[in-house]
Amino acid sequence: MLQSVNQVMQRISNIERRFSPSESRKAVSSNFATTLASATTDLMDSGKATAFNPSAKQGDIAKMVHLAANKHGVDPKLAMAVAEAESGLSANVVSPVGAVGVMQLMPETARSLDVRNITDPYENIDGGVRYLKQMLTMFGGDVTKAVAAYNAGPQAVKNYNGVPPYSETRNYVARVLSLAK
Repeated sequence: MLQSVNQVMQRISNIERRFSPSESRKAVSSNFATTLASATTDLMDSGKATAFNPSAKQGDIAKMVHLAANKHGVDPKLAMAVAEAESGLSANVVSPVGAVGVMQLMPETARSLDVRNITDPYENIDGGVRYLKQMLTMFGGDVTKAVAAYNAGPQAVKNYNGVPPYSETRNYVARVLSLAK
């Protein structure tokens, strides 16, 4: 577990170096790295995503999710359900595999969505909702496939022509669909 945490911390550090040329960003980067390092013990103990120093209240997060959903033409209930399932509407969550923020974006996915600051709740939510919209479009509006793709990746959904037989993904899809009602 410690090796995984160290790999995540190293990846975050590399990403921050790549996208943080200014001094003010370096200070933010250093603070984030310090905070992440202090969360390492919690990650090792629980094996689950750990929240720390939340900067945005859940009510603010919910408003941002609704605004992004309306902006990108996604059902706000579905976007909220994904945000709830991903992070419990917590802005500063990093999973053991390196997914970050309210929408639990992986750094590579965030980059592909032009999310410049994955830890900023607004950018994270906007990127996550845009990604959800991409999945909905890719799968012809099929919410079940789109939600499965959000969790397991679109290629896995294509490979299985539906929800992949991964228990994590099946449970995730059931949870999101239940929350979206």
